[in-house]
Amino acid sequence: MNTLTIPTRREALAKRLRDVVDGPHVLSSPEELAPYECDGLAAYRIVPLLVVLPGSVEEIQAVLRICHEERVPVVARGAGTGLSGGALPHEQGVLLGLARLNRILAIDPDNACARVQPGVRNLAISEAARPHGLYYAPDPSSQIACTIGGNVAENAGGVHCLKYGLTVNNLLAVELVTIEGERITAGGSGLDGAGYDLLALITGSEGMLGIVTEITVKLLPIPQRAQVALAAFDAVETAGQAVADIVAAGILPAGLEMMDLPAIRAAEDFVHAGYPTDAAAILLCEVDGGNEEVSEDIAKVRQRLLDSGAQEVRTASDDTERARFWAGRKAAFPAVGRISPDYYCMDGTIPRKHLPRVLREIARYSTESGLRVANVFHAGDGNLHPLILYDANVPGELELAEQVGGKILELCVEVGGTITGEHGVGLEKINQMCAQFPPEELQMFHDIKAVFDQYGLLNPGKAIPTLNRCAEFGAMHVKAGDLRFPHLERF
Repeated sequence: MNTLTIPTRREALAKRLRDVVDGPHVLSSPEELAPYECDGLAAYRIVPLLVVLPGSVEEIQAVLRICHEERVPVVARGAGTGLSGGALPHEQGVLLGLARLNRILAIDPDNACARVQPGVRNLAISEAARPHGLYYAPDPSSQIACTIGGNVAENAGGVHCLKYGLTVNNLLAVELVTIEGERITAGGSGLDGAGYDLLALITGSEGMLGIVTEITVKLLPIPQRAQVALAAFDAVETAGQAVADIVAAGILPAGLEMMDLPAIRAAEDFVHAGYPTDAAAILLCEVDGGNEEVSEDIAKVRQRLLDSGAQEVRTASDDTERARFWAGRKAAFPAVGRISPDYYCMDGTIPRKHLPRVLREIARYSTESGLRVANVFHAGDGNLHPLILYDANVPGELELAEQVGGKILELCVEVGGTITGEHGVGLEKINQMCAQFPPEELQMFHDIKAVFDQYGLLNPGKAIPTLNRCAEFGAMHVKAGDLRFPHLERF
């Protein structure tokens, strides 16, 4: 196949795939392929060789067998809302879209779980479970559009992940199809199982180990009551310290979110959530549970916020106001998109105690680069989302935004954190993997992938850098005559 020209390769492969997938669902014309050239990280664009939209697990198996035989790369795609370039196509490969596998197979209220296909929207699970008094806890800001398959691939979180955990903490089982077309199941109906924890390995593997075709998720009882407090601060650092103070006081909020002034003003102008537009930062702190428990906890939260330097603390008076407070936070990304031609969304995680320091450094990077930064954080678990504003029409601004983003991620590693909290590594953060992991650990990642995917056909070039790439990256970070990553000199 590789000796053929791209048009000839496309035509030959499309013919084979149309034998196993309904013809209209194998896309090959330029007009059909163009909508799939990127995911939510629109700065990177590649047109795939073909797009295939299977309608069943059997069709997925057949497609993968053909691609394995032909040594054709395969990139899985859900709703395309990912923000790390994880679903960026391969120019000589098949983009496997899973949107047609969108059925909720079963809601089991007795066992508090649901079986769903990967193309089911995150929010649709809670909507289907609501009549049974249940819901699915992880709630990414894109939950009205993102799919559960993509959530599994990236180990997505959301504004309530502080208390309820990420996707990996809310799964019971996944069904996976390997590149050779074999179906395997990881996990089961119980809370623990014999053998290696393949479920945790697959969650967050970014489509590099197999194609997820079915997911069993945990469902939780809808809390009797939830209440949110909005606190305004006159300094971003003070708000950051308040986060640490709340958790140190033994309070476990359902959600603890932070926004700085640029994000506040953008969200308020867009959603009219009732945010104070003269505050340097706001915190949204929500507690949930039984009526008496919530009343006690919200009083503790309010007092702790005031003790930590809040200039104002407002408690949502009813569910309508609570929903409005959260609407502003969940719309922060599109809101910022209204005030800048482009923005580059970062995703790193740090120990909470370092929030003030990291915020000061981000402000310094912004000043030095001349690029504005709007900060939106899952502050309770230290997951940062700095939005670096730039204009792609100005030569060099995208590259400058990438440099600032790289500095932020490397700072996260420096203070004991990690380069991702919920968006995955994809293509965006692959260089910074070299800052976080030594060669021995990177080699272990490659060895694990080889067990599932001997020829490296699934989502190649993503998430796990080669050691040569890390050597090149290290050489670019020479300071005071020394390599920043001396352990990579031999590669």
